[in-house]
Amino acid sequence: MKDEPLREEANVSDEMTNGKSELKRVRPPDAGQPGGRVSRGRAETPAARRPEVVVVTGASAGVGRAVVRRFAREGASVGLIARGLDGLEGARRDVEAAGGRALVLPLDVADAAAVEGAAARVEAEFGPIDVWINNATTSVFSPIKEMQPEEFKRVTEVTYLGVVYGTQAALKRMLPRDRGMILQVGSALAYRAIPLQSAYCAAKHAIQGFTESLRCELINDGSNVHVTMVNLPAVNTPQFGWNKTRLPNHPQPVPPIYQPEVAAEAIYFAAHARRREMSVGMPTVVAIYGNKLAPGLGDYYLGSQGYESQQTEEPIEPNRPDNLWEPIAGDHGAHGIFDERASAFSPQLWANMNRGWLTAFAGLGLAGVVCVARWRRKS
Repeated sequence: MKDEPLREEANVSDEMTNGKSELKRVRPPDAGQPGGRVSRGRAETPAARRPEVVVVTGASAGVGRAVVRRFAREGASVGLIARGLDGLEGARRDVEAAGGRALVLPLDVADAAAVEGAAARVEAEFGPIDVWINNATTSVFSPIKEMQPEEFKRVTEVTYLGVVYGTQAALKRMLPRDRGMILQVGSALAYRAIPLQSAYCAAKHAIQGFTESLRCELINDGSNVHVTMVNLPAVNTPQFGWNKTRLPNHPQPVPPIYQPEVAAEAIYFAAHARRREMSVGMPTVVAIYGNKLAPGLGDYYLGSQGYESQQTEEPIEPNRPDNLWEPIAGDHGAHGIFDERASAFSPQLWANMNRGWLTAFAGLGLAGVVCVARWRRKS
């Protein structure tokens, strides 16, 4: 792609007039003007390999922001999708600082037409999409009896249908080429629901079912497009400061808590390892397999402990803003307010990512034990 000034750009608008988004033809923004512009990072030579083209939804903050930084370190060209323009511009700067290129795409993933337009825009600017990461999410901390119907609908549209729309946009382009990776950012809560986040847990359950259906269809078609799901533990992200809540105290991720970079490393690895699914952190493994073995015990445990474990001792600020319907202004970065309690390393993830040679090493060790045992018997 030449570094010539862009003559014309398609601006992906998140205008929700009459429930539709529009693709507008506009003049190229000035260098200092944000919104849907291409940044120019590392210069390319004709002989250079095409940078990996990646799309990340929910790219402005939290896990998505950490994922953007991880791919940018490898020189990727990244399409940045989220609602908050301040955070998207921060993500763009992160990509440029790492030597990659970024395309800012402010939109709501609950709008299928806007997501499709963004996919077209990315390919027009960067070329074929290699990896599509569905990460955008929202939640409401509230007992079911106090939830409003529109809140259930909104969480479902963003957290679940946003994944569906992103997947469809990616498939439309990847299937004809017979290559590409679609990665769903899942959760331990896709398998073991907890109280106070019913809409979010249900949406994550839906993603898991949707992904299994898609995987079967790709196998039936003999497609080389791959879909994987990375299930995350509790992560220190800004969402606990902006999710809508009816709790008396400030929401928190259920401990133990991990830093978003742990999740980002797992997602980057899974995007290239073609695993069927990955679980991050021992708490995720325990939640998933513990629920298979003793779901009733999980019900009673979470019924007695699940309320307290999702709240700090700090009272919630009255009338605090939330991002359920509109993004919160400002660039919030990847980390939340729980840095002192969050771990930057997961032994389980390290073992998961290195299971090939660990298995080989264990096999060699077992063979050595057998050989020594036989030698001692002969002696």
